[in-house]
Amino acid sequence: FQVELVILVGHGSGGLSLIHAMHQFVDRIRQAIFVAATMLPFGLQTDEDKKDGLPTLPENEINLIFGTGADDPPTTAVLRPEFQRERLSQQSPEEESVLASMLMRPWPVTAISTASFEGDDERLNRIKRVFIKTERDHMLNPQQQDSMIKKWPPSEVLEIDTDHSPFFSAPEQLFNLIVKSL
Repeated sequence: FQVELVILVGHGSGGLSLIHAMHQFVDRIRQAIFVAATMLPFGLQTDEDKKDGLPTLPENEINLIFGTGADDPPTTAVLRPEFQRERLSQQSPEEESVLASMLMRPWPVTAISTASFEGDDERLNRIKRVFIKTERDHMLNPQQQDSMIKKWPPSEVLEIDTDHSPFFSAPEQLFNLIVKSL
């Protein structure tokens, strides 16, 4: 029987999950689409990778959660509600932004900041990669996106003049770019 290849789409730090899947299932993925997503072939192995692939947020904009005790490092973090719209969805309709803030969940600090993968980038390069760059992004800024694109050039770079959340601020335009990339 023939294995059907899949197309994966990742957004933000979800790009790390995309990279992990690419390493694990290189022969089963037809295309990987990174929407303002962390796109580094081996994850966050160096300080430069972290500078390029992780949002740079002032401490006053995030709440750190110490799930294993105050003396241990933080386990999760979440963007404070008063900064969510400006960082994630400043161009999105107000109701979409409110819904997004209601659904916001803390992210695992260690899992994201230490995500690194072993493997062969030649194998990874067999998968078509498309990067959708968000031009008005206040979370993963355009310079960070450009830096990742330069480090590991994808098959195609598409641009969308939106905030970090184009699925809220310009869903039809995002859909059209995804279809165009296929």
